[in-house]
Amino acid sequence: MEQGNDMKSLSQCRQRTISLQSPLGKIQVSGCENGVHTIQILMDVPPAERSGDTSLSCVVTVSNGQEEMGPELQHCVEWLRAYFSEPWTVGRLPLPVFHHPTLHGDSFTSRVLQTLVRDVKVGETVSYKRLAEMAGNPRAVRAVGGAMRRNPVPLLIPCHRVISSSGQSGMYMGGKGNHLKQWLLTHEMVKEED
Repeated sequence: MEQGNDMKSLSQCRQRTISLQSPLGKIQVSGCENGVHTIQILMDVPPAERSGDTSLSCVVTVSNGQEEMGPELQHCVEWLRAYFSEPWTVGRLPLPVFHHPTLHGDSFTSRVLQTLVRDVKVGETVSYKRLAEMAGNPRAVRAVGGAMRRNPVPLLIPCHRVISSSGQSGMYMGGKGNHLKQWLLTHEMVKEED
């Protein structure tokens, strides 16, 4: 994850928030000229069903104007569009720059989120226990769960790919978004059409 500017500048950011209509419903993306701050999935509608003839897209529905969106928010929108229409392609795309204090520094949460985004690819899952091991502290399974709850940019940092050791999908968005987690995992299993 790119460090960007000093985190002191976070309080001085001129943030913009855009809304996207996605297969999961409305998503709000907040960011500034330095990067993406947060992504919120509002859960205003049930997730879209995928069928062979249905294109899943992501459309900007509210913004301060495309020109004023800024390059990092625009990059995030493009990444999300690719993810929802052709999830297998995002592994080849660079992630937007993150500009949130949770994602910078040397905290265990930051290390877990960095490990997750770097090492767990589209269509893969990892257990909380295995992710703790990968992040350098095999006994910190509960802390990994806490890191997933504090993830400010779900979808970009794929906390939905973290499951229990038993293979159960586990909680998502404090248990309110479990159906979305299942939708995302299923969505990522769709392979490129030949």
